[in-house]
Amino acid sequence: MSAVPSAQPRPDILQLRVTAKDADTLRALLRETRSDVGGRPHVEADGSVGIDVYAPEHQIAALEREGVTVTRIGNASEAGRAAQAEVGTGDRFAPADAVPHGLAEKIAG
Repeated sequence: MSAVPSAQPRPDILQLRVTAKDADTLRALLRETRSDVGGRPHVEADGSVGIDVYAPEHQIAALEREGVTVTRIGNASEAGRAAQAEVGTGDRFAPADAVPHGLAEKIAG
């Protein structure tokens, strides 16, 4: 995490399902856009191939083209913020009224 505040907030990262008519089309798209992907490609019964892509909203237009379908699954940034909100503060392993001092001794058993 940077100590210097950012001048502009970062855009949220969206989880998208990108489905292409065939593997070659999907490979070409991912090679061209250099998108961040999650998981492995999956082949549908009709021969189309899909994969999850993580990108900000302004990059969706670069993913959309003939033979490719882009479906918004969710907001990965929002899910991350919700998970971070569940994390407590402080040291849950330290006793509330004692601070460790001195050298430690390893006790067998």
